[in-house]
Amino acid sequence: MEMASTSSTSNYSENEEKDNDDEQDGDDLIGYNRYDTVPSSREIELIHGNKTVSALALDPNGSRLVSGGYDYDVRFWDFQGMDSRLESFRTIQPCECHPIKNLEYSSNGDLILVVSGNCQAKIVDRDGYVKMECPKGDQYIRDMARTKGHTAMLNFGCWHPRERSELMTSSNDGTLRIWTVENELKEQKAVIKCRNQGGLKAIPNAINYSKDGLLITAACTDGSIQAWDHRRKVYVNNSFLIRNAHQNGSETSSLTFSYDGKYFATRGMDETLKLWDIRNYKTCVNSVNNLFNLFPNTDCSFSPDDRLILTGVSLQKGEDIGYLKFFNRDTFELEGEMKVAPASVIRSMWHPKLNQIIVSTSNGIVKTYYDDKLSERGAKLCAVRTKKRYNDSFAVSEPQIIAPHALPMYKQEKKKSWKVEMMKARKDPVKSRRPDLPVTGPGQGGRIASTGSTYASFMAQKFAAKNRKIDSNEDPREALLKFAKKAAEDPYWVAPAYQTTQPKPIFSETNEEEDYEPPAKK
Repeated sequence: MEMASTSSTSNYSENEEKDNDDEQDGDDLIGYNRYDTVPSSREIELIHGNKTVSALALDPNGSRLVSGGYDYDVRFWDFQGMDSRLESFRTIQPCECHPIKNLEYSSNGDLILVVSGNCQAKIVDRDGYVKMECPKGDQYIRDMARTKGHTAMLNFGCWHPRERSELMTSSNDGTLRIWTVENELKEQKAVIKCRNQGGLKAIPNAINYSKDGLLITAACTDGSIQAWDHRRKVYVNNSFLIRNAHQNGSETSSLTFSYDGKYFATRGMDETLKLWDIRNYKTCVNSVNNLFNLFPNTDCSFSPDDRLILTGVSLQKGEDIGYLKFFNRDTFELEGEMKVAPASVIRSMWHPKLNQIIVSTSNGIVKTYYDDKLSERGAKLCAVRTKKRYNDSFAVSEPQIIAPHALPMYKQEKKKSWKVEMMKARKDPVKSRRPDLPVTGPGQGGRIASTGSTYASFMAQKFAAKNRKIDSNEDPREALLKFAKKAAEDPYWVAPAYQTTQPKPIFSETNEEEDYEPPAKK
């Protein structure tokens, strides 16, 4: 009994100590934000190809990554299925010879929107099979609202954050078009026209929904930022309009909303990064200059706690390394920069669920940064998973399959078409009744060779061609009578053999053909 009591008291004391430790750990974690530290202690490198990786997308759970580039390929990466070799499980070319401009998962992660240099956006499933395609518009119709689709190259596309069946695309034809998956993208839901200050067409480069989905925004080539209320049925008047947001004539490569929905950031090819407040949009809150941008796909994004804004910088002449820079949202001071690769940094995102940063570069590399303590799943799963080894003793050799009925003697010929049988009979000399081919040798098959190919014919040609002068106008009868006297006086060939029995030849002195008259017709 005493032993039992002592053991029970010792177990209780141990449990009490564990509970106290857990309470202390919990007290330490209160008020702790895991996004305060940038997860960059470890990294993995995914090789997409040799050309620029211009599009990246992570599904909401963070289990799969999709990358697209200027090599027209879209690669699918599965963090849960990859090992340390870091190979993609599927590669497709959904838009043939058009570079990929943007990729985005739907809100539930079932579908992927593919926007390329073509005028038709496509939707593929998680395994890469094309499900739907937007129709192509008629380029000869002047009013873009009366066409059933885009008529020029696409620039951007995105999903609605709340309605998983709605998406939006922008194009060089100066329109934004809203589509619904329920309609299988056969007909557009709405058409929005972008106008510049003179009322002419303005090309939208970057578009996006607000976090609540009530606002549609577009950044155009004239340097303006235009927004419309999504609750309206007719998109004519703007909810707000910023004319000189960026330099006129330069492309705005990205427009991103913060997680709280109060701010949005724009990244332009005029080497600027600007922060805007939706509640007071007339002037920008903060801006940063001298951020060299060479690609129209360079984006900017917010950290999960909206504390930082990250964007990539392109390489200038004489530089050797590309950087990913982090700016404080409140002060816009540079809080840090990360060396990525000897190439321009284009796409970047900070996934809130995984707490990992994915960056793409212009040399075809996708890098994923994570931390052992602060990050979850994602790249941590495949980085430590070694390549599966197979035991040689259990290796199956190549089997030998014996199929008796596959032999020619058991084979039953399939009935061929009339054309195939006719072509086969054409090659058969018996069925096609082919005429005899000319004899090329001294003779074959009982047939005499052509003239001059045998010894006898050769000698005959020599004797005949010795004094042969044939005149086509000469009468053959007169030509024979020339040698009659010589043959009678000096016979050489046949006459001596038949001299005793040969009768005397009598030749007609006149031409019987001239005196001959045919009988009268009845």
